Amino acid sequence: MNATQSKDYGIALLRISLGVMFIAHGVVLKLFTFGLAGTAGFFESLGLPAFLAYVVFGMEAVGGILLVLGVRTREVSAALIPVLAGALWVHSGNGWVFSNAGGGWEYPAYLIVLSAAQVLLGEGAFALGKSKVATERLVATQSAA
Repeated sequence: MNATQSKDYGIALLRISLGVMFIAHGVVLKLFTFGLAGTAGFFESLGLPAFLAYVVFGMEAVGGILLVLGVRTREVSAALIPVLAGALWVHSGNGWVFSNAGGGWEYPAYLIVLSAAQVLLGEGAFALGKSKVATERLVATQSAA
């Protein structure tokens, strides 16, 4: 395995694990644990419109699937950053550690950093949708050889 393959595998590991996290957070937590109506009620208790819970659920579930598949990775990661910023806002009053009552803000902050890194890095290996940047890098590497 060469350095380029190692880097592409590492980027894919980030992309896939981030996607699985979004699927789990959207589907397992919002749908199966609290229910969408319960999640909407929580959003309302924060002063947010209830319909936003459904938007966030859809973005997390669909965005997570697209990340796992490697489709529009940069765009999806960028689109999910505002969702994470909202989670950061919700948990900001609960302290740093996520194991605090109500969950602290460390995990949403960390996920924002991971998502921003994914925007910068692209899709990596095993992606269904290869970006133009990755293709140009491959062509440039082959031309130089």
